[in-house]
Amino acid sequence: MRPAQLTALLEREFLSTAEGHHTPVMLWGPPGVGKSQIVAQIGRRHQVPVIDIRLSQMEPSDLRGIPFRVGDLVQWAVPAMLPDAQRHGPHGVLFLDEITSAPPAVSAAAYQLILDRRLGDYHIPDGWVIFAAGNRQGDRGVTYAMPAPLANRFSHFEVVVNLDDWVVWAYASGIDERLIAFLRFKPELLFAFDAARTLAGEMAFPSPRSWEFAHRALQKFDQTPDLLTAALCACVGHAAGVECAAFIDSLERLPDLDAIVAGQEVAVPTELDLQYAVAAALAGRALRAKGQVQSKQVWGHILNYAQRLPLKEMGVMLVSDMHRGIGSALFAVPEFAGWAHAVADLVLYE
Repeated sequence: MRPAQLTALLEREFLSTAEGHHTPVMLWGPPGVGKSQIVAQIGRRHQVPVIDIRLSQMEPSDLRGIPFRVGDLVQWAVPAMLPDAQRHGPHGVLFLDEITSAPPAVSAAAYQLILDRRLGDYHIPDGWVIFAAGNRQGDRGVTYAMPAPLANRFSHFEVVVNLDDWVVWAYASGIDERLIAFLRFKPELLFAFDAARTLAGEMAFPSPRSWEFAHRALQKFDQTPDLLTAALCACVGHAAGVECAAFIDSLERLPDLDAIVAGQEVAVPTELDLQYAVAAALAGRALRAKGQVQSKQVWGHILNYAQRLPLKEMGVMLVSDMHRGIGSALFAVPEFAGWAHAVADLVLYE
């Protein structure tokens, strides 16, 4: 399931606690595809705490608590990390990350917590959801086969990498538009995990997480080209890093974006890589103009330029990225009708 769909699903699971219909959710996927970020977004959207418990780093007693004697009886001290309505609030997310990396004795201690929402006398507050995430056994991580009794306590979903969903996140997160353009140009490099390469000694590989690292590298080494290529390779692997550096180097021939946004007549590049770069950069300009006085004017100029792109599909990609970030306000721009008419045959055919 793609990230946008999973976000909507987890959102509904969070809201379902008020109705008593919540089912614990297990997210499966390779490293670096954003499983933890999807869960964190739910907490930020609802302004509730997310308690991240890494079962792989625990002993069974860490979860069950420590016994102590009270008179002739033994009671258990509840671990402070578990959700408590008074300390943490009535609503929140209990996130059991790296659950497939936990030793069987630890995962067995979590059975009652996940299914019955309790451990001994401790109860998870009613307004808290339970989400978990882990890698599959073929992902070259430290993993254990999930025991059937534990697996049967979850609904299971696999995270599938999706470029459009990543682009929406990237624009909203301020990721360098040159990287967005490169991955639009080379979509197969958004995620390219090859277990054989890791066995051969190459540790870095392209993933949504490592492209965020590449964004940071661009901010640090943009003015030192001799270091930039090495830094990109260190983040996303040698092949992807070299290709990305070459793509960025070619952007010196990019047309004047300020002139395009201002509505001036600017030539459209004939090279395909530059067209991807222009489209990504203009989508970023459009999203940054949202809420400004001249926003509709800026959007109109960009829509006019989109009509002039040699490939209609490129214009559709540009306007689609704008719409994902701007919403229905884009339809109210007078130039939108002209653009829609120009690509009507393509859109209707698709």
